[in-house]
Amino acid sequence: MRSYERETTLEFSLSGVELPDMRRTVLLVSLVLLAASCSPPGSDGFEYPSAARSEQQDDYFGVEVADPYRWMEEMDAPETADWISAQNELVEPYLASIELREQLRERLTEVWNYPRRSAPWREGPWYFEFQNDGLQNHSVLYVRDGLDGEARALLDPNSWSEDGTVSLAGNSVSPGVRYIAYAKSDGGSDWRDWHVREVATGEDLSDHLTYTKFTGVSWTPDERGFYYSRYPVDGQGAGDDKKAVSVYFHELGTEQAEDRLVLQMPPDEGRNAYAAVTEDGAYLIVVLQEGYLSNAVHYRRMDEPDTAIRPLLDEWDAIYSYVANEGDTFFFSTNRDAPRRKVISLDIDSPQEWTEVIPESENTLLNISAVGGRLIASYLQDVKPLVLVREADGSLVGQIELPGIGSVSGFGGKWDDPETFYNFSGFTDPGAVYRYDVGTGESTLHHRTVTSIDGTQFVTRQVFYDSKDGTRVPMFLVHRRDLERTGDHPTLLYGYGGFNISLRPVYSSSRLVWLELGGMLAIPNLRGGGEYGREWHLAGTRERKQNVFDDFIAAAQWLIDEGYTMPSRLVIQGSSNGGLLVGAVMTQRPDLFGAALPDVGVLDMLRYHTPSANARAWADDYGLSENEADFRAQYAYSPVHRVAEGVCYPPTLVTTADHDDRVVPWHSYKFAAALQHAQGCARPVLIRIETRAGHGAGTPTWMRIEDVANQFAFAADAVGLGGGSDGG
Repeated sequence: MRSYERETTLEFSLSGVELPDMRRTVLLVSLVLLAASCSPPGSDGFEYPSAARSEQQDDYFGVEVADPYRWMEEMDAPETADWISAQNELVEPYLASIELREQLRERLTEVWNYPRRSAPWREGPWYFEFQNDGLQNHSVLYVRDGLDGEARALLDPNSWSEDGTVSLAGNSVSPGVRYIAYAKSDGGSDWRDWHVREVATGEDLSDHLTYTKFTGVSWTPDERGFYYSRYPVDGQGAGDDKKAVSVYFHELGTEQAEDRLVLQMPPDEGRNAYAAVTEDGAYLIVVLQEGYLSNAVHYRRMDEPDTAIRPLLDEWDAIYSYVANEGDTFFFSTNRDAPRRKVISLDIDSPQEWTEVIPESENTLLNISAVGGRLIASYLQDVKPLVLVREADGSLVGQIELPGIGSVSGFGGKWDDPETFYNFSGFTDPGAVYRYDVGTGESTLHHRTVTSIDGTQFVTRQVFYDSKDGTRVPMFLVHRRDLERTGDHPTLLYGYGGFNISLRPVYSSSRLVWLELGGMLAIPNLRGGGEYGREWHLAGTRERKQNVFDDFIAAAQWLIDEGYTMPSRLVIQGSSNGGLLVGAVMTQRPDLFGAALPDVGVLDMLRYHTPSANARAWADDYGLSENEADFRAQYAYSPVHRVAEGVCYPPTLVTTADHDDRVVPWHSYKFAAALQHAQGCARPVLIRIETRAGHGAGTPTWMRIEDVANQFAFAADAVGLGGGSDGG
């Protein structure tokens, strides 16, 4: 590994790295070329690209807050572009100098190269499923006539761009299976362009819709068109995502400009509307959303198209998720008076009169689907899956037996379908797809995934530890079966802790490569997630957000105290809200970690809400700096603002993408610049900015492999995994 504390001269090494002659020459030449635009050498031994520090000050309730890198928010400005280019020119030769990187890239390519298939879903006599032959940049959507019919490629995103950066971002099959509407994303952007294709011929119609994000489309029973939501158009002819979306109806064969406005939302109110036609074609359901803690449900009968859309559930007191309907009886899952969720039914003409169909239990209701006249309820039982089948009146039919610690998904279908399909996988098990006969309750194997890695050499365990305030937190550990607690195992600690999202055991080829090298994986289920329902989520939000960081720090300390690892061997990783997690804990406890990998993180908490209405909707988790109580909580942990000059931060590789319009990349720019300015010891702080990529969804396989190889090589080099020396 690199011993960053060793004093060296630039002629022979870089921060103590002994390099082969050719690699050393390439690296030195690159740095010399950068010298004119770099800051003077700091105490970490690196000459980082120059980042001007302005005198920008903002007043928050009497507190003067510096924002020296505000200029980076102008992401298309020449100064920002120059800084990005210089940073990439610095990081690339550094990563190339790590011999393990090429080994990782080759091994990742090998283990990624296995055929995989999704659980199929049925539309009339047709079955649809995604397949990937192994290294295809994107999975291909296939259709077959009957479950055993010959598969035909219907949508192949790999043909849409040479570099794989245009991806399939959504699809919806029409009720008669005549058409499929599908969305494209370019360069990882959240913006979607919708098109329509004939299922039988594979030919596209002329329809083309834009100005959309985060919306599906919902067809009318006659396949004449569909409902969708879109943003208003700004003065430059682009979608304005600082405003709310409204619901439109698009008729096939017409221009988008002719689409009929169905429900107009006040543009600055912050509430978005999304519409769906019920399976029986009798109702239009409209869900109004504002944040993540509550919503409203409105409706209109489809045979009364000229009547106003009426409120159904409009108290904004909980989350209500539509499940299905039998005529005028509607089923919803909700967390109203049920933090771990329950299922209710109501008559649409008397919505105040509820019937509790499935009561809240000690387990967290994760998903509910209605297939074959029955309700299939998927639960988390201490973050492990439990699936129960019930009649429409809530009476128990039985339990679907699952093979162990893992994750289950699927169970799609319609009210009158006799079957459904589900997938089960685990950390080291790529999984299998099963067909479930709703009538008999029998599961049969449909397809098993086979890879080149023997997952049986590893073991998955669940442990529990106490956080700072005594809260009991679960954590999954994955490691070799013969691992001994020697106190020095390189460990990858991954976390998220937000937005009611649960981290479940899922298969990952890249993590298995980390395990193959001799590393260990630890994934704690932090507060802020959804593992134990609404209360667990709320315990990690707004002024309680510090609980998430305390849970993560306690997980690290537990791993050390229990003899698994030591601070210099401990790598922390997280993406998006997890990137915030990494940024927060590394600035609070820089002594506790051997390397940090904050990916596409939310890192400037005082201004995260400014780019778009979507970002502002995160206020339920983060609060808004416009409110004093929220500001004081945010300012206490905001990573960009907690960086302190002269502190020795762990080796850090910040990663982001220039097309990320969900968590805009200036978060990462500001954080990296602040760390490089402040770093008080000879440990690298680098940032890698991917071009032609976004927040993660739709990233092509080659780019994902490259990104993982870079992150793991950097981390392994820092903590002595895969041939390093002492981990110090």
